[in-house]
Amino acid sequence: MAPRIVAVIPCRFGASRFPGKPIADINGKPMLWHVYQQTIAAEGIDAATIATDDDRIRKVCEVLDLPVLMTRSDHVSGTDRVAECAVRLDADIIVNVQGDEPMIEPEAIARVARGIATCDDRNVQASNGYNEISSPSDAIDTNVVKVVMTVSGLAMAYSRLPIPYPKGGAVRHLRQLGLYAFRREGLERFAALKPGPLEQAEGVEMLRFVEHGYGVQMVQVPNDEGIPVDTPADLDRVRALMAGH
Repeated sequence: MAPRIVAVIPCRFGASRFPGKPIADINGKPMLWHVYQQTIAAEGIDAATIATDDDRIRKVCEVLDLPVLMTRSDHVSGTDRVAECAVRLDADIIVNVQGDEPMIEPEAIARVARGIATCDDRNVQASNGYNEISSPSDAIDTNVVKVVMTVSGLAMAYSRLPIPYPKGGAVRHLRQLGLYAFRREGLERFAALKPGPLEQAEGVEMLRFVEHGYGVQMVQVPNDEGIPVDTPADLDRVRALMAGH
């Protein structure tokens, strides 16, 4: 019997660089609406919901008839917010889709969900999307998280520095994406574990699993033109791209 897969889209109103961005208008609809539409278009996703701690976002969801769950406001990361939602969801697999990526490809969501749904190793608690970095400036950009993997494709380390260092020859730098899928029990473990020193230093939540000895299956997804919206300038770029489509 196929696992039931539900996506959760965490949306926070108070982003420091762009307050209120989940409900910022993109060609007549708020950003979270676009993320939701891309998410439910992904093959294998049985349902999706917005997760927020803000009444302004909740009210927008209700007007647009989008499912929404209210959460606490003291979460360390978006995944902690998703973990709170998991206990209220009828789901075997829970996918965390970032609420600031209105152009995310449904195929990327589907691939990452399959990555954990088809994994037989029960020590592997999550899957995580990645793609190859082609720009040297992205490789040294500390806002871009890099990942290195074992030969079997599990995450070995994440860093904002350009890992691996090319001491012995040319290397490929791989970008970790904020797209995750979890077993239900994996999310329960994530919420019960305390952030380790690496997670706290790097600000990369998947390090919580790595530091505590659990596996994260990395899943390559296509490079695409979608961009996360971190600033009003990013929003203008997304509006132009989506208007062009």
